[in-house]
Amino acid sequence: MNLALMMPLAERTAVLIVAALLFTRVRAFRSILNQQATWKEKAVMVMIFSAISILGTYNGIWYQDAIANSRVIGTVVAGLLAGPWVGLMTGLIAGMHRYSLGGFTDLACAISTISEGLIAGLIYQFRRNRQQEIGWTTALIVGFLAEWMQMGIILLVARPYEAALSLIQIISIPMSVVNSLGIAILVIIIDLVKKEEDRIGALQAQRTMQVADKTLSYLREGLTFESARKVAEEILRTTRVAAVAITDRETVLAHVGAGSSHHVVGEGISTKATQEVLDTKEVMIAHSKQEIGCKEANCPLRYAILVPLMRRREVAGVLKLYQDRSRKLSAVDLELVRGLGNLISTQLELAELEKQSRLLADAEIKALHAQINPHFLFNALNTIVSFIRFRPEQARELLIHLGEYFRRNLHDSGGFVSLAEEFEHIEAYLAIERARFGEKLRVEYDIEAGVEGFIVPGLILQPLVENAVKHGLLPKRDGGTVKIKARRTDSHTLELTVADDGVGIGADPFVQPHMQKDGKRRLSGIGLSNVKGRLQSIYGQPYGIVIESAPGEGTVCVITLPVGVNASAKSVHRG
Repeated sequence: MNLALMMPLAERTAVLIVAALLFTRVRAFRSILNQQATWKEKAVMVMIFSAISILGTYNGIWYQDAIANSRVIGTVVAGLLAGPWVGLMTGLIAGMHRYSLGGFTDLACAISTISEGLIAGLIYQFRRNRQQEIGWTTALIVGFLAEWMQMGIILLVARPYEAALSLIQIISIPMSVVNSLGIAILVIIIDLVKKEEDRIGALQAQRTMQVADKTLSYLREGLTFESARKVAEEILRTTRVAAVAITDRETVLAHVGAGSSHHVVGEGISTKATQEVLDTKEVMIAHSKQEIGCKEANCPLRYAILVPLMRRREVAGVLKLYQDRSRKLSAVDLELVRGLGNLISTQLELAELEKQSRLLADAEIKALHAQINPHFLFNALNTIVSFIRFRPEQARELLIHLGEYFRRNLHDSGGFVSLAEEFEHIEAYLAIERARFGEKLRVEYDIEAGVEGFIVPGLILQPLVENAVKHGLLPKRDGGTVKIKARRTDSHTLELTVADDGVGIGADPFVQPHMQKDGKRRLSGIGLSNVKGRLQSIYGQPYGIVIESAPGEGTVCVITLPVGVNASAKSVHRG
């Protein structure tokens, strides 16, 4: 045993560990730490650890036509960190390199290097299957055993045997002690790097949530000058960057912080970095003023991270975080802007869906009007014509009601009206229907005092009343009664009821066509579906519409709404 080898071998191992520490800054290395590496990144890891192993060979000490070295550190750590394939390939490359250098131990060292990488990878796989992490103690033991396995292979393969035995007696203890400690230290360093990654991720998530909590409401209408300015100001307050900017595909929508004197809101995009992100749809990091591409000579911005904002798989704009000379952009800033970019992109998608939902609701309302108006107009005019000669005064009143009915239908019924206005709309419709059907149609109101001023979605009760009349009462020989109620169940809830004692409905009132196969009627599909959908869209749970019905026993539709704004109540004529 030659303890004189211990110190120089330790010095060379320290150099190797420092080199490995530098490699931990490589992105592929960090992906391996999170067990998210692709095959391409694993190939990069093979090259990194092969380089560490080869450096350990070159940095070794020649002794008796052999090399006392730290090659095992790169090979074993590769297997322990990334699994059997990375360990095996690293060992194969490092082993072939050692074999090319010659010496009476060349073949033995090549075999042992390949075996060490594979065995370390299998240990990684075993511990991973048991959901156990590899700590420094495991690494120390694996490193020690790997070195003694190498000594055994040298004794078995290297010739002459006497020279191999003499070599083992000199190098076995220095190499097994120093290299196993080096492997353990490197695993400790990697564990610290992983904890740093976790800390960065937690900090990034915290900041992202802080920004998200204050900015999500701004983006409900999409990417506008106003929403972009508010989002940019909030990001600037939350982070330590010098400036924040947001653009669409052509225009600067917001720029707050340093450089706002010449990065002017409303002007076209002027930096080449922004245009590059729009073209490539990729995140870009600008490390200099030249890479940013600002045309202003005195621009204080020196570094930037640019993230594309996506909508329907196309770039809708760019989010940019800038820094000046005071500090560089950090890994935390990079992860933050990535998270914010994804967050804003998601919100833009939701804003687009909400817009489409509103358009669909408007289309359904227009379809509802188209369904009601022609039939109702035809019947109403026939009724008025029959009244003109013998009851002209009543015909005049019916024309007034008809005009009022269509005036409200042509109004933007997709908005909100007072409950009094909704009752007036219903009354205009019922006045004409009562003239047509006489005693067959009876109407009862039960309206709690004071509720007429509450605001409700327009055209929310009239379709229910029409369904009750058309499909509930008129199929009965003797007609029947429609009861309309409005009351507050508590300080927060308004209950609206439309009930009839008609023929009842089928199992599913929300499905067309209007008649089931057995002839039992259903409610008018588009009217009721529209009411149900709008209530869910506007108020959500627990508000909405509940329907109870039985064939031959009538139908009760109950709408519950939150108590809204109380407008100046209007008088409601109830005939």
